[in-house]
Amino acid sequence: MTGLPFKDRADAGRALARRLEIDRLEPDPLVLALPRGGVPVGFEVARALDAALDVFVVRKLGVPGQPELAMGAIASGGVRVLNDAVIEALGIPPATLAAVVDRERAELERRERAYRDDRPAEPVRGRAVVLVDDGLATGATMRAAVLSVRQQAPARLVVAVPVAALDACAAFDTDVDRIVCAATPEPFYSVGLWYEDFAQTTDEEVRALLAEAAARRRRPAA
Repeated sequence: MTGLPFKDRADAGRALARRLEIDRLEPDPLVLALPRGGVPVGFEVARALDAALDVFVVRKLGVPGQPELAMGAIASGGVRVLNDAVIEALGIPPATLAAVVDRERAELERRERAYRDDRPAEPVRGRAVVLVDDGLATGATMRAAVLSVRQQAPARLVVAVPVAALDACAAFDTDVDRIVCAATPEPFYSVGLWYEDFAQTTDEEVRALLAEAAARRRRPAA
């Protein structure tokens, strides 16, 4: 498929931004990137849209022993989304689920404190919000983000990813005002397959990109 694989997340972000040019017309738009991998993508989108950039922390609830298989997700604001089909099929006991939730909630809170370097979270109410990640496989993580952001009353909510499984992308049609999946290759297999460089984004890179985006917004226009 044309444009695939992406060179890296920055390349994917630029490709995604080209699909989002219409959103430059929104007043005071906000890009919320899901860390860590969504932040390099979101940085490029925010730059193209002249938008503010912030993180929105979501943690996947991985099945014990199969961490890449999601049995749900949690997000800022106390939202929890469970994949009941996976939980029932694998017979996950409630105590096991609770232990995973507690562990991931602690990590969620750590990341929220660490990433912004004491900067306050960007307000959501009344703004056009673009939720960005580096890809959608099952969509569980993004669904938790959507539910949580909706509680904060944005004026408009867009989900945007460079690459997604076709069914995961389609599942958001009725949940958001716009869903943008730049590429939906079939068969999909995994997000990382569609990147030449899918190295893990570090906490330091997240902080640096957020700081650079904030500094750019403070600089007067030339």
